[in-house]
Amino acid sequence: MEIQGSIAIVTGANRGLGRHFARQLLERGAAKVYAGARRIETVDLPGVEPVQLDITDPASVAAAAKTASDATLLVNNAGIATFVNLVDGSEDAIRREMETNFFGTLNMVRAFAPVLGANGGGAILNILSVLSWRSAGMGHAYSAAKAASWSLTNGARLELAAQGTQVTGLHVGGIDTDMLKDIPAEKADPADIARAGLDGIESGALEVLADQVSLELKAILHADPSVLYPELAAGRQA
Repeated sequence: MEIQGSIAIVTGANRGLGRHFARQLLERGAAKVYAGARRIETVDLPGVEPVQLDITDPASVAAAAKTASDATLLVNNAGIATFVNLVDGSEDAIRREMETNFFGTLNMVRAFAPVLGANGGGAILNILSVLSWRSAGMGHAYSAAKAASWSLTNGARLELAAQGTQVTGLHVGGIDTDMLKDIPAEKADPADIARAGLDGIESGALEVLADQVSLELKAILHADPSVLYPELAAGRQA
């Protein structure tokens, strides 16, 4: 779809990657950009229309869908990372991961699917992660939730095809935002990731691999788990 003249809503648009999406949408000629945030007063980007939005609250999502009833593009960016593991981590934290990264995204898809359909089909961009494909040491609860969101993206794509809604998943490794500020790792510029995601929307891509990490990992998903997790293979050999 064309971003020029589109009407977009971006979740978690008050900072980080979401703010870059909102800004670049305006720069590309979007007619209107709704900037969703739990605390509406934190939205400070000129030119956007702030919308109070908590994606884990169905009433808040329904209100946002009513406000943004003219939307043609949904960018599901909002998410959290609690950095807890599955076996010994806090169950409450694990549930927060799922409530936000999976059910929150699902809430938005379900609420905005009829909006997009009524407005000609439009598009949905879900921000995923290479951790959808491989668990890593930063907390396996996040990987589980993002894997569920990847499956959600694939399922929604099939279910919404009949109404002409394009559903795109964007996979990326670490991004230089507040979420990973204390994690020592290679991190991509969020402006580059937002640009890749919007390029994917405009080109009609079903999946965007936004950095080298995602390209390399996707290329070996067919391999035996010992290739994805060489530390386990080394342990067996020892």
